[in-house]
Amino acid sequence: MENKKFKKLSIAAIGISVLPLAIFIPSLLNITLSDKVRSVWAAVNILSVLVGFVLSVICVKNQDSRSAVNIIGTVISSLWLLLICGIYALAVFINFIP
Repeated sequence: MENKKFKKLSIAAIGISVLPLAIFIPSLLNITLSDKVRSVWAAVNILSVLVGFVLSVICVKNQDSRSAVNIIGTVISSLWLLLICGIYALAVFINFIP
């Protein structure tokens, strides 16, 4: 029973971690989004990265549910999180240069 719960949780973590890739769909279809839609989309991407990271860490933290799928989900979420932190640091750095 416990293994099934973590298996569903790991699939959800990978699905949520891959969700930010949907940002490329409007670019591929040459669709221009308004500023409000882009802001909401950015917020959803940040939330999905954070939720995916937390879920994948929960799955990897449990010794019984640790598998290659969970580790790959953690790596994907970690890379997204590093990318977001780097963009944020760059934005802060650029805005405070005299």
